[in-house]
Amino acid sequence: MGVIGEAWTWLTTGANWSGDGGAGHRLAEHLYVSGIALAVACLIALPVALYLGHVGKGGSLAVNISNVGRAVPVFAVLALFMMTPLRNSGFLPTVIALVLFAVPPLLTNAYVGMTEVDRSVVEAARGMGMSGGQLFVRVELPLAYPMIMTGLRSAAVQVIATASIAAMVGLGGLGRIITAGFNTYDTAQVFAGAVLVALLALVVEGVLVALDRLLSPLRRRRTV
Repeated sequence: MGVIGEAWTWLTTGANWSGDGGAGHRLAEHLYVSGIALAVACLIALPVALYLGHVGKGGSLAVNISNVGRAVPVFAVLALFMMTPLRNSGFLPTVIALVLFAVPPLLTNAYVGMTEVDRSVVEAARGMGMSGGQLFVRVELPLAYPMIMTGLRSAAVQVIATASIAAMVGLGGLGRIITAGFNTYDTAQVFAGAVLVALLALVVEGVLVALDRLLSPLRRRRTV
C-alpha cells in the first residue's frame, strides 16, 4: 500500500480521531487558535484601513508598515516570543505571531478597496446631502466590500495553513499530528496531517465565498 493509501487508512481509523491527542481535538485546537488570531487581526486592521481610506490620508504609510510583517518569518517571530515570559502563556505567542501575519492582507485589501471607490459616485452622494457617516456606510463600504472579503479570505487561508507552527513549540493544533508523524517516522501520518490542514483551509475559504455570495444582495441594496 502506498503512502496515499496508508494516509487514507489513518484518516478513516476511528481511534485516530478520539481522545485529547486525536485528530478531532487537534482540529478544534487549530480552529480555536486560528479564529482568535483572525478576529484580533480584523479588529486591528479593518478599522485602521477603512478610516484611512475614508479620509484619504496616511494609508500608504500604514500599508507599508504592515507589510513589514510579510518579510519576517512567522516561525522566527514565534521563536522570539518563546524566549520571553510569554512562553508560559499557552497559545498566546502563536496568536500574536499569526495576528502579525494576518494584518497585512486585511489592511492592504481594505484600504485599496476604499481608495478604488469611484470618486464621481462619492461626489454624487455628497451632492445629495449625505453626511460623512452616511457616505461611508451607504457608499464607500458597500463598494469596497469585495476587496475587503478578498483580504479576509486571503488572511484566513494563510492563518489556517500557518497555525500548524504551534506544534513546533509543543502546542496543539493539526501541526501536532505532523510533528508526531515525523518523530515516529510515520510518513502516512505526516501526509494525513498535511491533508487535514489543506482541507481545512479549503473548507474555510469555501465558507467565506458562500458568505460573500449570501451578503452581496444585501450590500447592493444598501448602495446608492
